[in-house]
Amino acid sequence: MPETRFEVDTSSDPDDQPGPTPHNRWHPDIPATVSVEPGETFRLEMLDWTGGQIGNDDDPNDVRDVELEQVHYLSGPVEVEGAEPGDLLRVDLLDLGPLRDMEWGFNGIFSQQNGGGFLTDHFPDAAKTVWDVEGTVVSSRHVPDVRYEGKIHPGLIGTAPSRELLEEWNSREGELIDRHMDDPESIRNHPTGESEPPVANPPTEEAALMGEMDPDEAEEAAAEGARTVPGRENGGNCDIKDLSLGTTIYFPVYVEGAKLSMGDMHASQGDGEISFCGGIEMAGYADLRVDVVKDGMEKHSVDHPIFQPGHRGPDFSDWVTFEGYSVTEDGEQRYMDAHVAYRRAALEAIDYLANFGYSREQAYMLLSTVPVEGRISGIVDVPNVCATLSLPNEAFEFDITPDSLGSVEDRSRDVVTDDPL
Repeated sequence: MPETRFEVDTSSDPDDQPGPTPHNRWHPDIPATVSVEPGETFRLEMLDWTGGQIGNDDDPNDVRDVELEQVHYLSGPVEVEGAEPGDLLRVDLLDLGPLRDMEWGFNGIFSQQNGGGFLTDHFPDAAKTVWDVEGTVVSSRHVPDVRYEGKIHPGLIGTAPSRELLEEWNSREGELIDRHMDDPESIRNHPTGESEPPVANPPTEEAALMGEMDPDEAEEAAAEGARTVPGRENGGNCDIKDLSLGTTIYFPVYVEGAKLSMGDMHASQGDGEISFCGGIEMAGYADLRVDVVKDGMEKHSVDHPIFQPGHRGPDFSDWVTFEGYSVTEDGEQRYMDAHVAYRRAALEAIDYLANFGYSREQAYMLLSTVPVEGRISGIVDVPNVCATLSLPNEAFEFDITPDSLGSVEDRSRDVVTDDPL
């Protein structure tokens, strides 16, 4: 087993770890906590993305009450000796798994008033499912007759931004917020008068955790440190399920040493992570090997990450596929709108799964946890994009093909909070 270079204690708060302190912002001055040489293999342990806010129980109120300013909790940064701006950092994902004695994860629907999700207007209240993780196989007491090999992966992995890149992020995302706040049509009918869900998450000192940075410097850095919510040029929170076992990723290097960080481990996830708290979130570990491609950004014309997926399971072969087009649920025709098209495909799949006795909330969370394949299947024929969502029959312990529709077994469980915000 590789040497563990970043350890976590899930029984301790994120800011009171016995080892290095995780960080939850992107900033070039967050000091490295690990130093490795090119070609070295090592292990990082990671807290779950909420830092232990969600419990292994049947009460979804903890999902309802999640404090989002705190997330995500990243292990690192890892300094790779000899890496310089303009290089590419090669990262091989050799092994991934749950932490010992924490072999479970969770999935949730966030309350509309606490971030919401892809289908928040259809699912405004918080809900939770808890999943057992046995190696790479997952199952849940909250979703009966489902058991499958998951697509284990880090939801968040990336290099540190340069100061120039950080300023660019803050500028362009701030301009986006200003445009929407100046446009009355973009503000939803909400008591706070705010756009919901928000169009972007600007820097905030509230709940910022700046790793091993000096406290006086940390306060100033937190005021400009980028939130880890979206993916960007450095990688980050892209939630790509195919960054799984055996994958090789090439990250642009923007600072000396690259400063690689990662977290947000998932036991499985479907394309899109559509319920927002969408994969099977867990505390976990990753065994990595790193190397440096000198001047790789210029040589290979790369300024965003690229990757070669691994070839280790699951190997599904029997799918039920749902189509969606650029027409809203209310019948409004949109022009080449892939977002609307994927919504429609997802809603079709949710309604379909309800025919087998699942609640619509269970079905929604299934689409976030089962390794569904989401695709833009057609994007040239105006006015409709065609998006598809493919659901593997093998994930279920019964046949979900249309030929099996008939008498319905009640598979519903109480997964929704009875006390909305």
